[in-house]
Amino acid sequence: MMDKIRKELDTSIIIVTWDSEEVIKDCLDSVYSQKDEIDFEVIVVDNGSEDNTKKIINEFFPEVNLISNPENLGYSFANNQGIEKAKGEFVLLLNPDVKFMNNFLFKMLEFMQKNQKVGALGPQLLNPDGLVQPSCREFPFFSTIIWELSGLSYFFPKSRIFGRWRMGYFDHNFTREVPQPMGSALLLRRKTLNQAGLFDTNFKIFFSDVDLCFRIKRSGWKIYFYPEAKAIHLKGFSTKKARPEMIFLSHLGFFKFLKKYKRGFLNTFLLIFFGTILFFGALLRILFFYLKKFMRSILTIGVSR
Repeated sequence: MMDKIRKELDTSIIIVTWDSEEVIKDCLDSVYSQKDEIDFEVIVVDNGSEDNTKKIINEFFPEVNLISNPENLGYSFANNQGIEKAKGEFVLLLNPDVKFMNNFLFKMLEFMQKNQKVGALGPQLLNPDGLVQPSCREFPFFSTIIWELSGLSYFFPKSRIFGRWRMGYFDHNFTREVPQPMGSALLLRRKTLNQAGLFDTNFKIFFSDVDLCFRIKRSGWKIYFYPEAKAIHLKGFSTKKARPEMIFLSHLGFFKFLKKYKRGFLNTFLLIFFGTILFFGALLRILFFYLKKFMRSILTIGVSR
């Protein structure tokens, strides 16, 4: 079976980097450790990194097809650049803070080969300590904002009403069809992308994968979660470097998703109402971030004295 997959499947791995020098080598080491099992190409799209990301790639991985953008053009735009350059029948979208575990690629491709109606596949993601990382969600609705901002989703995570969006009731140890796996490691068929379309660049980063999965579902494809394929995910490595901006973009992405798919007279008023809530919610989170940062600096000064 392994030889059959190696000969028949043509896979492109696309990684978008932005100041990723601390993680890119481990990521690519784990990718190329599986070269004996699967034939693939690696395309790295660098979004204007100012650290040593590109230097590390050029020095240790000269076989990588490196696309260098002069500035950060956004996650969606960069992924589209990689997809348009890719030659593979399958496209694996991979974050630079992800490391493959044993036989990751083989297991993912084997599943897709056996399940021809599956257009997208997400693996089981693990924290560095080995604990399973929740990585599947339902598509959001207006009610999601209420449950999230009221704290009801936090206090009742396993509720199929309050915890619906984050799927707190979902057991990440079983294979099943899901609405939307995390885009940190997402395997897609080329023909699925041809039908559903590429990333919508109106979503700079957040909710870009949600929107893509929504369109894949609407195109008639199935999306599955497959825990037999495992990868370690540091989660939020790049986004933590620009936390206030990322908070704002996450709320903006939420609003844009609702605006794109919730049309009609009533939904227009709901968008205005919930859009206002999302805006002020983002401001409060950003304010809280700076307050925590200020308090930590005060405590640090106090200890140093």
